[in-house]
Amino acid sequence: MTISKKTIGGGAMLALGALAASPALAQAAAAAPTVNKGDTAWMMTSTVLVLMMIVPGLALFYGGLTRAKNMLSTMTQIGAVACLAMLIWVMYGYTMAFGDGGNDFISGFGKAFLKGITPDSVAATFTAGVAIPEYVFVCFQMTFAAITVALVLGSVVERMKFSAVMVFGAIWLTIVYFPIAHMVWASGGLFFKMGALDFAGGTVVHINAGVSALVASLILGKRIGYPTERIVPHSLTMTGVGTGLLWVGWFGFNAGSALEANGSAALAMINTFVATAAGGLFWMLAERLNGHKGSALGFCSGIVAGLVAVTPAAGNSGPFGAIVLGAVASVICFYAVSVLKPKLGYDDALDAFGVHGIGGMIGAVGTAIVYAPSLGGPGKPDFAIGSQLTTQVIAVVTTIVWATIGTVIATYAAKALTGLRVSAEVEREGLDLGEHGERAYNS
Repeated sequence: MTISKKTIGGGAMLALGALAASPALAQAAAAAPTVNKGDTAWMMTSTVLVLMMIVPGLALFYGGLTRAKNMLSTMTQIGAVACLAMLIWVMYGYTMAFGDGGNDFISGFGKAFLKGITPDSVAATFTAGVAIPEYVFVCFQMTFAAITVALVLGSVVERMKFSAVMVFGAIWLTIVYFPIAHMVWASGGLFFKMGALDFAGGTVVHINAGVSALVASLILGKRIGYPTERIVPHSLTMTGVGTGLLWVGWFGFNAGSALEANGSAALAMINTFVATAAGGLFWMLAERLNGHKGSALGFCSGIVAGLVAVTPAAGNSGPFGAIVLGAVASVICFYAVSVLKPKLGYDDALDAFGVHGIGGMIGAVGTAIVYAPSLGGPGKPDFAIGSQLTTQVIAVVTTIVWATIGTVIATYAAKALTGLRVSAEVEREGLDLGEHGERAYNS
């Protein structure tokens, strides 16, 4: 059995600090780790659950929110860019994020094309001497990369060329996602060494995707007819089904980030239940308080807002802290979508920034508060909210800046190579026919 360098895949990062601080634990960790079959089975299950979040979960969620003439285009873009991410991940993404060596921003390229990884290779968990097969860790993290780039598309659907999506996806993953994943989750990463808390991807996935979605939509421009024409979801039934699949799959996303089937995973599990429940109900409450009926769309949006907010705090909060986080994020995201977006006039088509970007920021910053043991969090008795809050804000701001610059580069590169946007004729006809020669519905 070979022993891989300790790799970090999202989870209770302070556990590694404990290892470093204790010579006895460090010595135990240096011994040949044992692959735990229960942990391995849970991580394989979690990986498949995250895949379910992409196809069919996100594909149906986003597809239902578009107009009928763009349903297949939206689903195809999500599926295809996710497949592209998987191939790039095994070629050079994994080694950039979690390979040996490297610096604060990327790892080395020694594991390009998964060089040196065999069925006997292992990745460490957060318990000394316990490991999972490295191939399982590779697959788990691969699904995170795939769903993150797919999330970005929520702002640019109904007008971006399929070829541009693919070019953008390849460049964006390389210069935005892989470095941020390394910075947050690899032991040599900048944010990791700072002590930033991100259990399952508040910065890596949601702020990254949400900010990038906003930037890409601004460069691409508004859809024809927006905002003067009435543009509404064609199938909230599809969106509702997608929402349910996302919520179920998110347990793999959050509880899986513990890397083990243990108490940390159980904490992440209950938090994923209750924060999400609060998010769904409080969005509808916000609708009522603002003179609207509580809507199915609002319920679905609140569910996702709660999920997004609890992601960085899933194993870093007590259940009641998670409830507050989900509720607060849901209400703020409601105002971001219903007030801020119309006021500023940008066309974030499916509110990727309004929910994932804003919700991710609230979750990432709020994690510094709910982590405190005085509020039911798992932090140590001497945990200081102020210093952790500073660390979280630095990580959030840096992620925003990095994602903005990288997305500008990726979008303009795609524009130079493909033209970026479909013609006005194709946009009016619908991308299903114009880009793929098919219809979602025959009637």
